[in-house]
This record gives sequence, structure tokens and C-alpha cells, in this order.
Amino acid sequence: MTDEIRQLPADELGDGCAESWERVTDDRDIRGVDAQKITLGEFPYWGVLVALAEFLRDDPLEFELRKQMGAALRAVDGADMVWEDDPEIWGVTGTVSGEALVRAAAGVVDHLADRDRAYLDSRR
Repeated sequence: MTDEIRQLPADELGDGCAESWERVTDDRDIRGVDAQKITLGEFPYWGVLVALAEFLRDDPLEFELRKQMGAALRAVDGADMVWEDDPEIWGVTGTVSGEALVRAAAGVVDHLADRDRAYLDSRR
């Protein structure tokens, strides 16, 4: 199991993205996490993408993931506001680092990984 977290080079960033971090893993559906600093709009914020959140729907594990993810991201040094921006994206404002956000989100998905994998396997 790898937990390498890397910053993407500037030439790989999309429009409106000032900085991007990702967790490098061979288990992307369960353990994949990215954070992008979005600069479009009125105020800059971080978008934290959690791949697993796309697959958990209407299950108690979804509620647990959302509760733990919100708490973990709020606990990151410098986080001001945390909200769910999309089913698999959390928004974060403040003086946080993208690396710290990815580490916090990775801790949550790792904690739930075995149960989530068993749930997803049962649905296939």
C-alpha cells in the first residue's frame, strides 16, 4: 500500500487551478484523494476530491465517510470553512496546505477502506 503524496507540476494544472496535490495509489477507487486550489470566482478555496465518495450512495458507510471527512478537514491547521461542494468534493478555505488536506482525507479513507471495499464488492 502506497501513501505517496505529490504536488503536480505547474504544466499539469487546469484553468483556474493554482496548485494541485494527489495521493499516488494503485487502489484509486477506494484510496484516491486529490486537492486543488481553485482561484476562479470571488475567493480562492481548496477542492478536496475523494474518489470513494462517488461510489457510496444511500448506505450507512456514506454517512460515516461524510461525517469523518468533514471533521478531519476541519482539524487541518489553518482551515476556516469546510463544506460539501459536490457528492465527492469538499471545499475548504483558510491558510491550509494542499498536502495537509490530502493527508487528512487519506487518513479517513484508509480507516474505512476494508469496510468500503467489502461493501463495493458485494454490490458487483
